[in-house]
Amino acid sequence: MRWPAYLPLTPSHFPLLPLATLALLAGCETAPPPVATPPIAKESSPQEPAPARIEDRTFDDIKFDIEPDAPFDRSMLTEEVRQLDGERIRIRGYILPTSQARGIKNFVLVRDNQECCFGPGAALYDCILVTMQGDKSAEFSVRPVAVEGKFKVEEFYGPDDKPLAIYRLDGEAVK
Repeated sequence: MRWPAYLPLTPSHFPLLPLATLALLAGCETAPPPVATPPIAKESSPQEPAPARIEDRTFDDIKFDIEPDAPFDRSMLTEEVRQLDGERIRIRGYILPTSQARGIKNFVLVRDNQECCFGPGAALYDCILVTMQGDKSAEFSVRPVAVEGKFKVEEFYGPDDKPLAIYRLDGEAVK
């Protein structure tokens, strides 16, 4: 008997048939449908809350109307400034020079690098007292810096019982 021509295999292929059959069967198996598995629960550990969103602000945002040498009253503050009280902000300015260059924990951030921005007669809204939190500190720079932290409206009085500054920032980073 002759091997039918319509079959692609010839008797010489017979020794390979068991391997070919296994290969076909292995490839023809249908995979089980995917099963949704619940996410693996992590061990309960206290997670740090996500830090509150930080607002980019400028010294123009904390400006308000006050006459030079006029007594300060909180009613002069704009609604925008009142809403910033207690919020995390990032604000650019200059570190008022001190005798310390590194590891600065407390400094005055001013609108510009002129000496007129702090002290008697200066605009109260042109400076912010910064206290770096925890082990954070700043390095003095003659260039502008961006300070991040919690903004507060809190008066700092001079020896004449007049406020020298009304803004504070709990500093988290200086870049």
